[in-house]
Amino acid sequence: MTAAAQPSNVRHRIILVSMLMAFILYLDRICLAEIVKSASFKTDVPLSKEEIGSILSAFFLSYALFQVPTGWASDRFGARKMLTAYIVLWSLFTGLTGFMSSFAGLLAMRLLCGAAEAGAYPTCGAVIRRWMPLAARARSSALVAFGGRVGGTLAPFLTAWMVITLGHWRRPLWIDGAVGLVIAAIYWRVVRNSPEEHPDCNDAERALIGKPPVQPPIPTSEFLGMLWAFCRNRNLWLNAAGQLFTNIGWAFLITWLPTYLKEQQHVEDVAGGRMVTVVLAFGMAGQLVGGWVADLSVRRFGLRWGRVLPLFASGFLGGSAYLVCLNMNSAWGVVACCCLVSFAVDMGNPATWAFMQDIGGRATAAAFGWGNMWGNFGAAMIAKLVPWLLAIGTSGEAGQRNVFLVCAGALFLYGFLSLGLDATKPVLKTAAQKVE
Repeated sequence: MTAAAQPSNVRHRIILVSMLMAFILYLDRICLAEIVKSASFKTDVPLSKEEIGSILSAFFLSYALFQVPTGWASDRFGARKMLTAYIVLWSLFTGLTGFMSSFAGLLAMRLLCGAAEAGAYPTCGAVIRRWMPLAARARSSALVAFGGRVGGTLAPFLTAWMVITLGHWRRPLWIDGAVGLVIAAIYWRVVRNSPEEHPDCNDAERALIGKPPVQPPIPTSEFLGMLWAFCRNRNLWLNAAGQLFTNIGWAFLITWLPTYLKEQQHVEDVAGGRMVTVVLAFGMAGQLVGGWVADLSVRRFGLRWGRVLPLFASGFLGGSAYLVCLNMNSAWGVVACCCLVSFAVDMGNPATWAFMQDIGGRATAAAFGWGNMWGNFGAAMIAKLVPWLLAIGTSGEAGQRNVFLVCAGALFLYGFLSLGLDATKPVLKTAAQKVE
C-alpha cells in the first residue's frame, strides 16, 4: 500500500484514552473502601460497620439507577460531550468527598459520584461499536476494561500509601479528583462520536473499521417506548440477571475483602492493600485473556454460542474458586482463591461488553446501561449482605463461610443463565413501532 492509502491509527488513540478514562473511573470507585479502614478516618469520622456498609453500597445504588438514563443521554446527545461531562462531575464529587465530616455528607457524595460514573461504561461501549469492527469488539472492550482493572488493582495500594505518606485520608481524594479533571480534558481533545467526525481519521481507516448501520438516536418522546422494549426483551433480562449475580460474586473483592483480611486474618493495612492489589491484578490478566478468547470463540462457534461459552466458563470457574476458599485457613490461601475468582470473572467481561454491542443498535449505550444497572444492584446487595451474613454466623469463621457460599452460588447461577443469551437477536427488534 502507498503511504496515502495506509490507514490512520485514530481508533487506537480512542481505545488508549478510553483506557485512561477507565483507570480513573475505578481508582475513584474503589479508593473509599481502603480509606474507611484507615486510622485517620476512624478518628476523624467515627462510623459503625452498618454506616460504612451503607456508604460503600450507596455508590453502587446510584450507579445502578442512573445507568439507563445516562446511557440514553449519550446515545441521544453524543458520546464525546456526555462522557467528558461525566468524568468532570465524578472527579469533582470525588474531590468534594475529602471535605465531608459526617455520615450524611459522605453518603451524599458517594450517591452523586455513582450517578456521574454510571454513564462511563455504557457510553464507552457505544464508542467501541462505532470505532471497531465486529471481529475486534471483544478485544477492544477487554483493553478498556483492562484500564479499569489497572486503576482498581492499584487503588488499594496507592490509596493506603497516599494516606500514610500524606498523613490524612482527605488528601488522596483531592489528588484523585484533580487527576480526573486532567483526563476529562484529554478525552475531549482525542475522541469524536464516529470516524466520520474525526479530522485525523482517513478513508482507509474508515474502510477498515466498516460502518455499522446508521440509525437516528432515540428522542426524548420515545424514551418510555425504549424502556418498554427493554422490559419485553428476553436477552436483556437474562443478561441483567447474569450481571446481578456476577457482581454479587465479584464486588466482595473490592468492598469487604480489605476488611476481612484485617479483621479475620489479622493482616496489617499496607500488607492487606498489597494482597488486594494482587487479587485485582489477576483480573487484569483475565480481561486480556477474555478478549482474545471471546473473539476466537465467535470465529470457531459463530455469534450465538461463541458469545455465551466464555460466560459459562467464567461463572463455573469463579464459583468453584469460592468453594475452595472454604478450606483455606491462611490469608494467602484465601487470597490465592480470590485471585482465581478475579481472573475468572474478568475473563467473561469482554464477552459481555461485545454481546451488548452486538444487540444494542442505536440504543447501545442505553441497553448496555440496562445490564450494568442490574449488575450494580448486585454490588450494592453484597456490600449490605456481608455484615448480615457475618452476624448470623455462630462465629467470625462461620460467618465468613456464609459469605463465600453466597458468592459461589451467585457465580454458578451467572454461568448457567448465560447459556440462554443470543447475540444474533437485536434488542430493539421487538420494540414498539416508533422505536424501531
